Amino acid sequence: MWASYRFLADIPFVAPVASKEAADIDLLWWFLSAVSLVMTVVIFAGVIGFAFKYRQKPGVDPVPLHGSNALEITWSVIPFIVMLVMFWWGADLFFAAENPPKDAEEIFVVGKQWMWKVQYPDGNREINALHVPIGRAVKLTMASEDVIHSFSMPALRVRHDVVPGHYDAIWFRATTPGRYHIFCTEYCGDRHSQMIGWVDVMDETEYGKWASGGSGGTLAEQGQQLFTQNGCSNCHLLNEQGRCPILKGLYNKPVQLNDGRTVIADDAYLRESILEPNAKIVNGFDADVMPNFKGQLSEENVIQLIAFIKSLAPAAPASQVGALPTNGPQVPAPGKKQSAATKATALTPAPQQ
Repeated sequence: MWASYRFLADIPFVAPVASKEAADIDLLWWFLSAVSLVMTVVIFAGVIGFAFKYRQKPGVDPVPLHGSNALEITWSVIPFIVMLVMFWWGADLFFAAENPPKDAEEIFVVGKQWMWKVQYPDGNREINALHVPIGRAVKLTMASEDVIHSFSMPALRVRHDVVPGHYDAIWFRATTPGRYHIFCTEYCGDRHSQMIGWVDVMDETEYGKWASGGSGGTLAEQGQQLFTQNGCSNCHLLNEQGRCPILKGLYNKPVQLNDGRTVIADDAYLRESILEPNAKIVNGFDADVMPNFKGQLSEENVIQLIAFIKSLAPAAPASQVGALPTNGPQVPAPGKKQSAATKATALTPAPQQ
């Protein structure tokens, strides 16, 4: 009889722990479960015990009971302290999850019915697959091309909704080599159940070998090609002011708008400026100068353009490997190949503001 239930032994009722964050989250989960179990036992034992003790008895008149201040304070203060511990603990984990380290390696993920498309700064691309090194902080910047998706890696205790129209981000630090599931946990259409993949956690040596197989230029170089192909360099000049703002050194800097507001030129701002250039007009510039690229560029294209803009910053993140153009033309040393970014010294990627 029990032989027919042996398959239950192969079902992982608890996901493996493959990241430091997973261990911290599990500890809180076990604490919540233990408190819930204790409170359930205490409450039900009290209900059953008092129901039996104070049941109606033949020939015995009930005696009124009066409240106890000490008892009421006890059962109010102790649960309050326990709830505060839960709140503090959960808030600490939440803020840690929302603030990736500055040196985190950034990988870009685009959700699309019904697949996950992954882009790496070095130019590698994958579909329904993700490769990450052990011990290194990894930040996933995610976007959706159609409907709401939800990117989930249970073994890493990572899950976040991916909403169309803006970027969402999560980060983690893998600790255990292996292959783990990727799911979409938000119903996104009739093939939702097929939107699955794998994350491979590798040691540094294996990850280096895998990463060396990329081709087609870095993410920033791919963005530069798009920047040139779409004619952005005609208005966004590098060495002088053109019809549109200069973008060199723009990333993560404050931008003064025509309406008096000041915004930060982060990923979300750049994305909006590329797809809807009239949404925020930079002070001193006119509207209706830059074409509207909404519907013409995919989310992957926008990510590539933003990577190019980041590479123009004086202090580009380590994960951005695009070359930084200089104010004058660069001449390659004898015997060295000129990079794509060097060739376009008159370029500056750009969303029109």
